[in-house]
Amino acid sequence: MEILTELTNNILVITLNRPEAGNALNGALSEGLSNALADAATNPEVRAIIVTGAGEKIFCAGMDLKAFAAGEDLAKIGMGFTALRQCTKPLIAAVNGHALAGGFEVVMLCDLIVSIDTARFGIPEVKRGLFAAGGGVRLPARIPLAVAMEMGLTGDPIDAARAKELGLINQVVPASELLEAAKALAARITVNGPLAVQATKQLMLDEIGDGNPALLGQLQRSVFSSEDAKEGPRAFAEKRAPNWQGK
Repeated sequence: MEILTELTNNILVITLNRPEAGNALNGALSEGLSNALADAATNPEVRAIIVTGAGEKIFCAGMDLKAFAAGEDLAKIGMGFTALRQCTKPLIAAVNGHALAGGFEVVMLCDLIVSIDTARFGIPEVKRGLFAAGGGVRLPARIPLAVAMEMGLTGDPIDAARAKELGLINQVVPASELLEAAKALAARITVNGPLAVQATKQLMLDEIGDGNPALLGQLQRSVFSSEDAKEGPRAFAEKRAPNWQGK
């Protein structure tokens, strides 16, 4: 199963379960994540949600570029991002390893972040002729614009210590303490009034905005259907440098 769930003490733990593929987001995993969040939305027993990854090295490697290069429907791959963005309940990312590209965007769509000390974070989509359309638009609202621009335009990652220094993540812990720390943080939320918590989350997100949906959709259609968008994932799958055409 691509998604594992466990509900204890009003805390739902959702595990991305494709460790053999770096928990990369293909259609099945994204659909499973969307379904799990939909179920959580209507379950009054769920008052906080933790999203983590299976394995010890990678939280999520992002969109499955091999699946995308093979023609898998982009809309289906993006279902998980939409579900995370629309989730009204508190989301905590328990980052068990590197969170890159779409994996970092999953993190960005969570409200609070607990990370192991060896994790790295980045949006390297530009290296594949794509851009961070999932949750990357929230990055300038969470760290200084100059740093967000550097990460977005170079595609280079930062480590957990730097992310903590920037205020991007809440806690950095050893791997052995990750889930315990995330659950402890979630427990501090679940003791509060659930309606008040959800209202607070919505009001804070409304304050920072979430980009321009119309512009985002327009750019995603033009860039993701370009020749470069086909070349980047193809070059990745073939383990070679891409040959950009700018079209």
